[in-house]
Amino acid sequence: MINERRKVFYTLLIIIDAFVITAAFLAAYFLRKNFHAFYTFDLFPHAEIVNEISLEEGLYANVYLLGLITWIPVLWVVGFYNSFRTSSYLKEVWLLFKASILTILTFGSLAFIFKVEFVSRMFLGIFIATSSLFLLITRLVVVKITRSLRRRGRNYRQILLVGTGPRAKKFIGLLYKHAEWGLKIKGLLDIDPEKVGKNFFGIKCIGTIDDISKILDRCVIDEVVVVVPRSWLTSIQNLVSICELRGIQVNVASDLFDLNIARATQRDLDGFPLMTFETTFVHEWDLIIKRMFDILFSLSGIFFFFPLFLLVAIIIKITSPGPVFFQQKRVGLNGRPFYLHKFRSMNKNASAQLEKVQHLNEMDGPVFKIKNDPRVFPFGKILRKTSIDELPQLLDVLVGNISIVGPRPPLPKEVEQYEPWQKRRLSMRPGITCLWQIMGRNKLSFKQWMELDLQYIDNWSLWLDFKILMRTIPTVIFGDGAS
Repeated sequence: MINERRKVFYTLLIIIDAFVITAAFLAAYFLRKNFHAFYTFDLFPHAEIVNEISLEEGLYANVYLLGLITWIPVLWVVGFYNSFRTSSYLKEVWLLFKASILTILTFGSLAFIFKVEFVSRMFLGIFIATSSLFLLITRLVVVKITRSLRRRGRNYRQILLVGTGPRAKKFIGLLYKHAEWGLKIKGLLDIDPEKVGKNFFGIKCIGTIDDISKILDRCVIDEVVVVVPRSWLTSIQNLVSICELRGIQVNVASDLFDLNIARATQRDLDGFPLMTFETTFVHEWDLIIKRMFDILFSLSGIFFFFPLFLLVAIIIKITSPGPVFFQQKRVGLNGRPFYLHKFRSMNKNASAQLEKVQHLNEMDGPVFKIKNDPRVFPFGKILRKTSIDELPQLLDVLVGNISIVGPRPPLPKEVEQYEPWQKRRLSMRPGITCLWQIMGRNKLSFKQWMELDLQYIDNWSLWLDFKILMRTIPTVIFGDGAS
């Protein structure tokens, strides 16, 4: 998974740089073609600064292709696409300077070999300068964004490492060596209870293998890495089964296990062999496309419904005292807490009245739902029936806490009551709509709800998301199952 993420990220950087170089070429072409219009200083009135030449678009299209196949490999060779997670801004400038010099030499050589004689040195200079400037600005923006995300904890994956021996030491050394991987070790597990609380290679042992369930309950863990001697293999079967049941990815540096849900794939981490067991088998590109869709959809929805946002906010303020928005703590991907936002549809002291209406709960399991909740004010009933109260969740989609399509984000107290098999639904980013939304919503039992979410996770694809979204529209319009 780590290598795949890195490859996808580097590919995205190359694609972005290709667009940047294209923009730089167009800018250079425009500046070169209109140089005399911009040259107004007339410092040398009797000299011809730049010869007037005919710039034919067809010929210069070849120059563009030549420039593109020169820039990208040169950037790769000088290390411009090595991770900049720990790189300084000054180093990025220095790498780009070296790439510019090498590009000029390479471009000149290729132009000579292919007899590209119509390209002036003025154009080449402008092209290299604009490309360098555009690439530098783009890279600094990307670095700024990624480091900002890292400061907020969004650019790391939390790792639980099983093992405290020499192989664990080697793996920890790899992580220290490759900070660009963005992996943080939350703690170590060992088979020996006497090692709990002690530090090994700078990392604290936070429990034994038997404590895995408790640790997954209280800590945000994205992956578990098992680096143990062969004598431990029978001891960690239960650990692998628990992670499998919860949908937590397991990387094992040893043999396969008997699996019911997860699928195993071989990984190689800089020469360190790992077997990965995944219950949600997806490609990084599919997840990136899903995230891009979420961003575009949420932005479009916010823009389109903005007048409705204002109207609903005004009516809520007029008809019911209290804030316009209601925010509630929910549990997201792999146990990450976040606040979900809705238009307030209940009285402002609804939370304090919860115990009084607890006996009216119409749902089984840890979920609380009432068809005619007395705490809902009149306009709030309209908001709920039409699902307009959920429109602010587009903001949660935009920031990445939830997706458009995904399992419903549960409350922390609901998760505390989950059975182990039900916690696997936290292995995928929650969403506004999913199978439960189009197959009965509140008419479903809690068990059916959980089974539909797991069915979605086991069969996830972009096409499935599309079908769910298309079927959600009539469900919302007709208010099927809403309360």
